[in-house]
Amino acid sequence: MTQPDGDLSPPFEIVEPAQWRAPIIFNSPHSGSVYPAEFLSASRIDVVALRRSEDSFMDELIVGLSDRGFPVMRVHFPRSYVDVNREPYELDPRMFTGRLPSFANTRSMRVAGGLGTIPRVVGDGQEIYRERLDVDDALARIETLYKPYHRGLRRLINKAHQAFGTAIVVDCHSMPSIGISRDEPRRPDVVIGDRYGTSCAGVLVDVVESTFGRLGYSLGRNKPYAGGFITEHYGNPASGLHAIQIELNRAIYMDERRRERTARFDQIAADFTVLADALAAVPLTELGPFQAAAE
Repeated sequence: MTQPDGDLSPPFEIVEPAQWRAPIIFNSPHSGSVYPAEFLSASRIDVVALRRSEDSFMDELIVGLSDRGFPVMRVHFPRSYVDVNREPYELDPRMFTGRLPSFANTRSMRVAGGLGTIPRVVGDGQEIYRERLDVDDALARIETLYKPYHRGLRRLINKAHQAFGTAIVVDCHSMPSIGISRDEPRRPDVVIGDRYGTSCAGVLVDVVESTFGRLGYSLGRNKPYAGGFITEHYGNPASGLHAIQIELNRAIYMDERRRERTARFDQIAADFTVLADALAAVPLTELGPFQAAAE
């Protein structure tokens, strides 16, 4: 397999504190903004259009939390190149020359929508590639970018779990202020995703809601985003493993058209420290692992 593009060395970053304050990992999987030259040359759309899928600056809002004792993970490559918030092999066979492995998931709803592990479209539905990709290129991206990222995230989760008996992944994303459908109501400032109550203890959702609510943010839960692969895959509350997704409305911290930070940016970063402190105050006894009830 080929090595990562020189532009993507390293492909992701873990900013780990010398001393962990709590078993809480802040993760930004979709804020990567380093676009490999070969990717841009293969794309039928320009980098401005490609960046519409990007959770721009989300990693900057949380990176300072490492100074307060919380590890932060941030991806450098763009989600339009490889999306780590998917199964490892959610691939559309129509995108590639050559045969996909028999274990590839070619029929998921995300693949059908063009948003698999190697996306076919950007967020607003524009096709990315001029022509089909070689299947070996897709598999190389998974081997050299996707898999190392998940190994890094698992290492942090295991470290937290061993040290504290529990682990919490706060998966941080941003969303366009307006949905594609005209029928969709105005999006709130923050949407909390817990896979409809399955990916984390309810107390964590309550803390996120109460903290952001107290700070003046409007809130939603699970609609239009309930959490992707990371939230679903790493959240297992019965084992003391919790994953919660936070979707931040881009309009509250950036100019979406110009893709520039607004005056409120620093305040929102400060509000994430308030959230981190509130989550760290949750008693570990409320986070499991939990024993199954007797018959």
